[in-house]
Amino acid sequence: DALPMQRRGEWSDYVRGVLIELREAGVHLHGADLRIHGNIPLGAGLSSSASFEVAAALAMLALARVQMPPLDLAKLAQRAEIRHVGTRCGIMDQLAVLCAQPGHALFLDTRSLQWEQIAVPREASIVICNTMIEHELASGAYNERRSQCERAVALLHGRYPQIRALRDVGVEQLAELKSLLPSPIFERARHVVTENGRVMEAVRALQANDLSRLGALMYESHASLRDDYAVSCPQLDMLVEMARSFEGTIGARMTGGGFGGCTVNLVHRDYAAEFRERIAQAYQRETGVVPELYDGTPSAGAALVP
Repeated sequence: DALPMQRRGEWSDYVRGVLIELREAGVHLHGADLRIHGNIPLGAGLSSSASFEVAAALAMLALARVQMPPLDLAKLAQRAEIRHVGTRCGIMDQLAVLCAQPGHALFLDTRSLQWEQIAVPREASIVICNTMIEHELASGAYNERRSQCERAVALLHGRYPQIRALRDVGVEQLAELKSLLPSPIFERARHVVTENGRVMEAVRALQANDLSRLGALMYESHASLRDDYAVSCPQLDMLVEMARSFEGTIGARMTGGGFGGCTVNLVHRDYAAEFRERIAQAYQRETGVVPELYDGTPSAGAALVP
């Protein structure tokens, strides 16, 4: 009954926000001692905050003997991060944490909130490489990019009222409307518009088992994040280029909010072990830092431990 409403700027804001949102949703909270253990690296762009929010919510719901549909729970966790942490995040991470299935990617439409499981070909391994540079989304850069995209929508909506989000704009249309958008607003919008197209094409590539095309899309995505969205950093760019030079690599790109964190690498399964060894050695040689590498094989989403 005495949950502090004031943001503290500490990790406890995540669980405090979840508790407040659960209470506002009508869940009767019990007193509890919570012990937290995690092995997702912090500040690495791998959704540690979303996984923490979902885990805390599932634990408290279990204690209250209340069940909540995955979509409602994802929305609640998203509200906790926006309102009580200060990061104006989307809902992708929370839904992925809740709805993941082994061996599948999650194709999510964030407007309709409908999703589809897309099988990842078994011959491809996913290897995650950590630059060991932490980022902090709430520090402002993430929110700034979102505000710039919203500014682009406002300027385009003034001319074309049917445009309610950048997903309503095509690549050719955006080029025609370039005069309406000053720099860097135009570049931020161009990233989102072209990335939406790459997502749709990536789904088709996965469904067709076209790994070569999927890899090319990953490289294009990284270049757009680096040049148009401007959220990469030298270490991320270095890891992507190191991956590109390895013969077993299918594709690579940064992931998460940027300015550090990790790259995601799609590698032919037979080359995965050698890739891990070579990329770690090359990065340490260039930076003096030993990178952490993680197995990115898609697994099941969050659930209570029996």
